[in-house]
Amino acid sequence: MTDLNLFFLSLILLPLALLAFLSLIVRPRPVKIPIKDRHVLITGGSSGIGLALAQLAASEGARVSILARNHDKLEDAKQAILLATGIEVAVISADVRDFAAVKSALEEAGPIDVLVCNQGVFVPQELESQEMEEVKFMMDVNLMGTFHLIKAALPEMRNRRERGPTSIAIMSSQAGQVGIYGYTAYSASKFGLRGMAEALQQEVIADNIHVSLIFPPDTETPGLMEENKRRPQLTSIIAGSSGAMKANEVAKKALDGIKSGSFMVPCNFEGLLLAIATAGLSPQRSFLMAFVEVIGVGILRIAGLCFQWNWYGSIEKWHAQKK
Repeated sequence: MTDLNLFFLSLILLPLALLAFLSLIVRPRPVKIPIKDRHVLITGGSSGIGLALAQLAASEGARVSILARNHDKLEDAKQAILLATGIEVAVISADVRDFAAVKSALEEAGPIDVLVCNQGVFVPQELESQEMEEVKFMMDVNLMGTFHLIKAALPEMRNRRERGPTSIAIMSSQAGQVGIYGYTAYSASKFGLRGMAEALQQEVIADNIHVSLIFPPDTETPGLMEENKRRPQLTSIIAGSSGAMKANEVAKKALDGIKSGSFMVPCNFEGLLLAIATAGLSPQRSFLMAFVEVIGVGILRIAGLCFQWNWYGSIEKWHAQKK
């Protein structure tokens, strides 16, 4: 009977000991990023998730600037936000692929408290069939464009007078957590953002700048229908079971993650499971979430292997039918 009591006691004490240990070691420490009365600059802000984020941030009292290439679309977005919130946002036209243009645009915008690197392009296709110009375009916008924005914004963010916590939020994708057939170039550009974000957080933490990496799934945006027209059939078979979220839903999850200073910001349950499964050596502010990662990673690895078994089975079946 004593042995049984010790067994049950250990079932209680071991998790508590693990929680206590994790509460001591998780880094960086928890933080709250204020939004109200602060300057939030959002790229890709003329449509989709960026527009929804701009509207939400403005409604919460932020001073919002939106940046995109197309000036007419920016003006339309500005009017849409004004109608929805009664608040006027600033608009800036620039191509994120051009560092000089980005630097000039951010100087015009003024010091930034929350930088949201939301710009992105997605052209799904097998690498063998895809033109290198398209591959380079995705790399230049998704990856290099983010480098340009952060490089241009950092001096002012570091030298600001008001030393409260600020944020750099980077819009990745669930395709930046797991590679999918037909997403070879796109996933490469989005996986690259994670390495950038992990290293950048170490570089800027001493300046009270906090990095968030956001992982939206397919989202109902103007570009999604065009993307689906190009999507390979096998991609639809493998990834077609995942439903698309609405842009305002993703925006709410993203802004909540930014305000809580979370490093990894999933947007749905599937994304949460992916975040746990791929936590690796990424920073974690919440010791409770760290506990879930420690406990759940083994189980999710088994689930991941089951998914891979299913995906490769679909690929084999598809190629067999083509012969």
